[in-house]
Amino acid sequence: MSPRGRGAPQREVVSVAKSFAQAPTPESSRMVLTRPTLASSAAEGFSSVRIGDSTRVSLMLTPHGRGGLREQIEELLTAQHRILGRQDYPMSVTSQTVFLRNPEDLDACRQILSRHYESAWPATTIVFQAPCCGAALALEAWAVGGPNTHVKHFGANTLSVDFDGNRWIYCTGIRSPQTGEGVYQQARILLDKMRASLTKAGTGFQQVIRTWFYLGSITENEKNGSQRYKELNRARADFYQDVAFQCSLAHPNIPQGIYPASTGIGMHGKDLLGSCIALETHRTDGMLLPLENPQQTPAYAYHPRFSPKSPKFSRGMALVLGNYITTWVSGTASVVYSNSLHPGDITKQTHQTIDNIQRLISAENFGFHGVSQGGCALTDLAKIRVYLKRPEDFSTCKAICDERFGTIPVIYAVADVCRPELLVEIEGVAFSRRGSAAS
Repeated sequence: MSPRGRGAPQREVVSVAKSFAQAPTPESSRMVLTRPTLASSAAEGFSSVRIGDSTRVSLMLTPHGRGGLREQIEELLTAQHRILGRQDYPMSVTSQTVFLRNPEDLDACRQILSRHYESAWPATTIVFQAPCCGAALALEAWAVGGPNTHVKHFGANTLSVDFDGNRWIYCTGIRSPQTGEGVYQQARILLDKMRASLTKAGTGFQQVIRTWFYLGSITENEKNGSQRYKELNRARADFYQDVAFQCSLAHPNIPQGIYPASTGIGMHGKDLLGSCIALETHRTDGMLLPLENPQQTPAYAYHPRFSPKSPKFSRGMALVLGNYITTWVSGTASVVYSNSLHPGDITKQTHQTIDNIQRLISAENFGFHGVSQGGCALTDLAKIRVYLKRPEDFSTCKAICDERFGTIPVIYAVADVCRPELLVEIEGVAFSRRGSAAS
């Protein structure tokens, strides 16, 4: 089941929309129930997923009002309270990512949120990425509830959630300020902090299945002439040499190891911010499946011309557990094999990016990786994030995403992608039942 290298010669790109087109999963077999954003109130774009006797809710909230920071935050928290109050169980917000327009609002934003949550502070990341719609901030949050759901905090940045026989550890908002020694040292400090936070929660870095790295000025060069993103890759590769990624799952040994799904994306400033999800389980009915796209070279196998030490991540990660699958889609752009396609064309880049996601999560690709009756459709995504390099591309990109993804909850944020010629990057997470994916 190991991902295989695809260093094949270049050939004509076949659009997924034509050859891998997927019909929406029938409503009766869908795990994800989505609710579109309502124009009349604070963005109530959310989805809910029932897993065992627990419910998970993903909220992607953007304020309609354009008052001050406090007014916009209160609008989002009111909408969140209203949505979670309609669920079958009392809900706990376990993790949240705040997309903040003005870095100077960081302390005020944190204070307002802290007073709201008090001792129930979620694992929180506040990233300096401006919402494309012009709001002061946007909020992505995950909440969980159920009779056998237990949340435990381990300091300000880390918590664990136990439900359905699994223990999820969220380590978020780890910040590494700019240093005079460059991004390499900055990243090593960040990764050491993440490892220490995971250790405090009683787990290790080898249990990590999903990571996020937000790097200020990601495409700029260091004093030594190396691009900042490439220095992040170098630090990550060196750190991962001592990590045998695995999970307590019934999974065969993969010789080259299991790299987490990941997003490496730009943000305002020069700092580096990191978050991750780790998983522990004693269930014997599951496996962890790193996913690669048959039309993309695995990132960890890139030629050194793209990065002297290649980016160590998988295109996706699927947790096959019982009769359902959770699929994390790494940050995905308009890349085929190793090459960026359609420079300067936001329309073609957006379509190609979605094509890449569709192919990655398809039943055909799961079958290629050895899992029958697996995979999912775009409609099985519980939420997506769309990162745009140029704010002026927002309306064009949004129209395409509305057409291709439908009513999936989404946040659009301004951020540089890791290659200067790439204009858009999309990530997400999907939930599907075995045997339900349409193809």
